[in-house]
Amino acid sequence: MTTNQIDISKVKNILFDIDGTLCAMDNDVFTKEYFRELAKKMIPHGYESESLTAGVWKGTAAMVTNDGSRTNKEAFWNTFASVLGEKVLKDETIFDEFYRNEFNDVKKILTPNPDIPEFVGKCRDKGYRLFIASNPLFPMIAQRSRIGWAKLDPDSFEYITSYENSHYCKPNPKYFAEIADVCDIKPDECLVIGNDAKEDTAALDTGMQVFIVTDWLINKENRNIDDYAHGSWKDLLNMI
Repeated sequence: MTTNQIDISKVKNILFDIDGTLCAMDNDVFTKEYFRELAKKMIPHGYESESLTAGVWKGTAAMVTNDGSRTNKEAFWNTFASVLGEKVLKDETIFDEFYRNEFNDVKKILTPNPDIPEFVGKCRDKGYRLFIASNPLFPMIAQRSRIGWAKLDPDSFEYITSYENSHYCKPNPKYFAEIADVCDIKPDECLVIGNDAKEDTAALDTGMQVFIVTDWLINKENRNIDDYAHGSWKDLLNMI
C-alpha cells in the first residue's frame, strides 16, 4: 500500500471507474457473461453469435481510437453496421431493450464489497463532488445499471460518462480532460480512483491525481505500481 503520493487536501472532485473498481469483478468473466447474454437476446432476431461478437469488438475498437470528431456512440454504430449490415441500425431499439433488461443478469458474476458503498457515502458526506469516469463503451442505461450493481445510487454522481456523451476513451488523456471541461472542474483538484494501471493513470497527464485500487488490479503491461498511489478499498477508507 502507498497513499503518500496523494495530496488529499487539494481534492475537491472524485472520479470513479466502474469495472473492477466500484463493481468488484473479474473483467474476463464479465466479458464472457456479457456476450453470452447478448447472444441469447439477439439470436432469435436473426443474429449469429460469432459475427455478433466480432462486430461488437470492432465497434469497441472504433470507440477506443476515437479522435474526438464524433461521439463514441456514432463511432460504434457506424462500425457495427459496416460489419453486420444496415439491419443493426433498425434493431437499435432491441439492443436498448437488452441493456434495460437482460444485461442486468450479468450482475450475478459480481463479488459484493461492502467497503465500496461505505467509502462513496463518506466521500459524499465530506462534501466531495462525485463523478463516474468509467470507459464510455456502453450506453447510459447500462452505465447506470452497473452503478446500481455496486449498491450505489446513480443519482449520487453529478456526471456519468457513456458512449452518448463522450468523444474519447481511456487511455487517451483527452477522455479525462473532456470530463473536466464539460463539468467545469479543475484537473488539479481531481482524484481518479480506478483499477487499471494503464488506463486510469492516463489521467496523470491532465494534472489529476490517481489512486489505483488493487482489489481487482489490471496491469497487463506489468507496470511497477509503486510508481502510483495504490492500495485496497480499506486503505482508501483510512485515507479519507
